[in-house]
Amino acid sequence: MQLSVNGSDTFIATGGKPFDPSLPAVVMIHGAGFDSSTWALHSRWFAHHGFSVLAPDLPGHGRSAGKPLPTIAEMADWIAALITAAGASKARLIGHSMGSLIAIETSARHPDKVSGIALIGTAATMTVGPDLLKAAEANDVAAIDMVSIWGLGFKAELGGSLAPGLWMHQGAQRVLQEAKPGVLYNDLNACNAYQNALTAAAAVKVPATFVLGERDMMTPAKAGKTLAAATPNARTVVLPGAGHMMMVEQPDELLAALR
Repeated sequence: MQLSVNGSDTFIATGGKPFDPSLPAVVMIHGAGFDSSTWALHSRWFAHHGFSVLAPDLPGHGRSAGKPLPTIAEMADWIAALITAAGASKARLIGHSMGSLIAIETSARHPDKVSGIALIGTAATMTVGPDLLKAAEANDVAAIDMVSIWGLGFKAELGGSLAPGLWMHQGAQRVLQEAKPGVLYNDLNACNAYQNALTAAAAVKVPATFVLGERDMMTPAKAGKTLAAATPNARTVVLPGAGHMMMVEQPDELLAALR
């Protein structure tokens, strides 16, 4: 569906059912350079099991208008505005990578809007290497290569997609290739600059689930466990053998952890 958020036209996937504000709401927040297609499977499960789903393309991403927001704090305020614009009182936030930082910051800044959080592929700090930042700033295809290679676990790079005929590596690359120039750099820079995760974690008052990949090279499980340890009411699930892109590498196991 299309929805105006802060005066800007926003595309939101709803999992195949119209958004109903009377049902428990779930907001799914994608990672750096990606869009709502990240949640193609998981949004449908929630939408068909008693929840209303909002899986937005963040501003400037995918089919949403506007410019990318430059900081995690501004993205968090935007998520709170999205919940209000949709007519929901509060929502459970599910965020992957950059989306996990947005989710935890939203919970700290707007506790009245959040009923729970689930952080996938997260870390206390998301430092981005200078070579990747430089390539992304130059809109160099090498940045896409780095993200897609480091983002998938070893087994995923060998093949074995659960969807016949699809290749996980190229699928990730294609989404990043479709992003507007500057979007990937904006997002990576926002992650690199964000230093408030541990402080935000301590302020979380709602149930928190951490889903970490055992072989995640971008946000190693050890770093995710550090953030989980700082979060009250947190539980941690580690997916054996999984890399950073758990939504495609181990979709069923991820769904089980989120449920």
